[in-house]
Amino acid sequence: MKTEDMLIGALLRVPAQAIQRRLIKELNAAGFDELRLPHMAVLQFPGPDQVRPGALAERAGMSKQAMNQLLRSLEGFGYIVRSDVPGEASARQIRLTERGHAAFWKMVDILREIEREWSAELGPEHFVQLKALLFRVWDSSLIR
Repeated sequence: MKTEDMLIGALLRVPAQAIQRRLIKELNAAGFDELRLPHMAVLQFPGPDQVRPGALAERAGMSKQAMNQLLRSLEGFGYIVRSDVPGEASARQIRLTERGHAAFWKMVDILREIEREWSAELGPEHFVQLKALLFRVWDSSLIR
């Protein structure tokens, strides 16, 4: 298949899915055994700390009910706690526990390693260019 025949959705989705699978594999190997791919909807950048469940659901493109199921799971495993927002009746927010922070920072380490590998594979100049172009898309009206 030629480059021009590939659609942008696949070119972005396949590497993103590979990164998520690697994150879970390495997190599990590091002792965060309970984490599964669906949990990435909660733990993905910029993380859930001090975020409301509804905002997390919107960010992940899922229903509030589905997000609350993931949150219950992560709470049961000791990664997060849900607490009331001071001064706002019935408003809740998520806070990472010590274990949750440890998992989040392990994810950052894994992602830095992936970046080193991609930079070595593509060459540093091309990797910097790739990140710059992806950031340009991120910061544009193209994804809103």
